[in-house]
Amino acid sequence: MKEVIAVVRINMMNQTKQALTDAGVDAFFAHEAQGRGKGFANPAVLKGAAQGYEEAAALLGEKGKLYPKRMLTAVVKDELVDDVVQAIITINKTGKPGDGKIFVLPLGDAVRVRTGEKGAKAIA
Repeated sequence: MKEVIAVVRINMMNQTKQALTDAGVDAFFAHEAQGRGKGFANPAVLKGAAQGYEEAAALLGEKGKLYPKRMLTAVVKDELVDDVVQAIITINKTGKPGDGKIFVLPLGDAVRVRTGEKGAKAIA
C-alpha cells in the first residue's frame, strides 16, 4: 500500500476527482490548503522595494502570500500507484508554475474501524 498526496489548483478539483475515480480510486480525502512554490520573490522586485519604489513593494506583498490549493490524499494498492500519479499529472499539467506536487509514501498498515479489517482489505 502507498499513500498518494497531491496538491493541486482549486479549479482543477472536479476534473481531478473524476480522474481518480477513472483510475480506480474509490475513496480519498480532500483538504483545503494554502502554500507557495519556491519562486518567492523576483530579485529585481526585492531591489526595487529596498530602494523605496511603491510598485515593487506592492508586488512583493503579492509574491509573499500563500495561495489557496487543494490537497488530496488517497491510500492505494501498489499496483495502482503509477496509474493514479499519471491521472493526476494528465489533468493538472498546464506547464505553468503552480501546477502542483505529488508525493508517494510507503504505508505500513491500514485498519478499517468498523470491522477491524487490516491491510489491503481495509482499503478495498
